[in-house]
Amino acid sequence: MSGFLAGLCVAVLPVLALGVWLGRRTARAKSLAGLGTPVEHATFETLHTASLAAPPLRSGLTEETARKSARKLRSLLGTDALCLTDRGQVLVWDGDGAHHRTEIMERLADSLETGRGEAFRLTCDTLDCSVRWAVVAPLTVDDRVHGALVACAPRESAVLVRAAGEVARWVSVQLELADLDQSRTRLIEAEIKALRAQISPHFIFNSLAVIASFVRTDPERARELLLEFADFTRYSFRRHGDFTTLAEELHAIDHYLALVRARFGDRLSVTLQIAPEVLPVTLPFLCLQPLVENAVKHGLEGKAVPSGKCHIQITAQDAGAEALVVIEDDGAGMDPGLLRRILAREASPSGGIGLSNVDDRLRQVYGDDHGLVIETAAGAGMKITVRLPKYQPGVHSAARLTRE
Repeated sequence: MSGFLAGLCVAVLPVLALGVWLGRRTARAKSLAGLGTPVEHATFETLHTASLAAPPLRSGLTEETARKSARKLRSLLGTDALCLTDRGQVLVWDGDGAHHRTEIMERLADSLETGRGEAFRLTCDTLDCSVRWAVVAPLTVDDRVHGALVACAPRESAVLVRAAGEVARWVSVQLELADLDQSRTRLIEAEIKALRAQISPHFIFNSLAVIASFVRTDPERARELLLEFADFTRYSFRRHGDFTTLAEELHAIDHYLALVRARFGDRLSVTLQIAPEVLPVTLPFLCLQPLVENAVKHGLEGKAVPSGKCHIQITAQDAGAEALVVIEDDGAGMDPGLLRRILAREASPSGGIGLSNVDDRLRQVYGDDHGLVIETAAGAGMKITVRLPKYQPGVHSAARLTRE
């Protein structure tokens, strides 16, 4: 909530400042009936115009949203022409001098690369063209330049340079809010898919079948497996907390592997190398178990020879500010091209194993630099590396929140 309020303040303040400037610029001796002083009237008009431009921009920067907001933005600046661009083309041109599109895009290269605004004189052979100068203000979201706002006028103006910069900042905030809205939507979708994929029906059926097979021949073994199954399902179906600790996640994986070993016997061998100092590290709930399930599926069930064996190695190491978790199997592997399509959600993974889901959740929580790193090839097994920051704002396990 505090981040939203901060964003709201950043969004409103530049517009208020612009309104005050316009009010002082257009102030007249007498007040406008019902609207207070000229400054108050100009501020109201500015905020009203900005409020009309905001809704389209909250959907991102596209040709449609640019077209819907450009006239309102030009009205805010009072310029002869205004255009909005992305990194490759002019999305919309509102006002005079549309024949300057190509020149504008050619001159934008430096601003789009550096993120710095500039003003330059336009070359024009049309005698009655009112557009002679252009002011470029980049549109940035999270330090990435997405495009530019370009205000065009008959002459150079330092005031227009400052005003264009303020409006561009306001537009950038709207685009940042749009990005947050899209991220929130993707996160909700990923969480829903995670809940649906927490326990594979296929795994439940096989686990219960294995337990049933021991009921008469080895009742004590059946009882132990039933407890393992109960503990694993209790963890998987828990309803509190979006995060857990590495220790809790590995404990759930141990329950899962006990059930898998009961089914496959000595065909499956597992090696764990866990550094004790990383056990308290917090991570998204149920994001490692699907990776182990993936290793089992492609390591054992994917083997062409039923009697083939599989070795899975799970390591968790201290890597300074991060914990490095690696899950590796020597199974069937996967075609890298297919894997890329699965992670991009352009293809469905066999068996419903949620690699793309885990990748999405990690990126949502920690950023794009912390997605899954997967090394694989057909017949060469698979190695999945997960980098977990030890300290991340807003990431706390349910147990820690209870203690606090």
